[in-house]
Amino acid sequence: MNQLVEVLKFYKEIGAGFIETRTPDPLGDIEEINRLIMTCTRCSLHKTKKNYVPGEGRMRPDILFVGEGPGETEDNFGKPFIGNAGQLLDRVIERMGYRREDIYIANIVKCRPPGNREPSRDEADACLPYLIRQIEILKPKVIVCLGRSAMNFLLNSEYSIMEKRGQLFDFKGIPLIPTFHPSYILHQKTKEATSKAKWEMWEDMQKVLQLIGKN
Repeated sequence: MNQLVEVLKFYKEIGAGFIETRTPDPLGDIEEINRLIMTCTRCSLHKTKKNYVPGEGRMRPDILFVGEGPGETEDNFGKPFIGNAGQLLDRVIERMGYRREDIYIANIVKCRPPGNREPSRDEADACLPYLIRQIEILKPKVIVCLGRSAMNFLLNSEYSIMEKRGQLFDFKGIPLIPTFHPSYILHQKTKEATSKAKWEMWEDMQKVLQLIGKN
């Protein structure tokens, strides 16, 4: 019972919708969540990170991109997807007819896991309430999960990204499509494999555009 009380207190602290009903300014709410993230000590990742990386972008975006966690460059600057993988994501976003500032980018965990390892289940569980509250506030038209970890942590599943990429899921009434993480494409060993992965990711993004009504 004590554990349940603590969980409910945390969700109330971050303003979770099922705890109280209100219609605040979305920008104000995001800033409130960001302030909580910037002082979070709910898991051990805060001890090794340089900067918290809450996420950034437009309020009420057409698309919310979700990765697994910040990398080294993101940790250094406190901004999501600004390293090599982020530059590739920017090109994908532009090809979709958007600018980076038109969408929102966030991660499952808001602190860099040491060595860029995959977040643990405990780390993801500690941080997911922040992302879920961000989704409630932002109300994106489509969520795009970048990679297996983001997909499985958000859907509470154990899917293979190779099998599920491009498929349509539902997250609290919002369409969700998983696709490759840009770093997967960057780590392909041949030009042929790189081209194939890029094309498959672009196929997935065309499905996203169809859901939004832009294709």
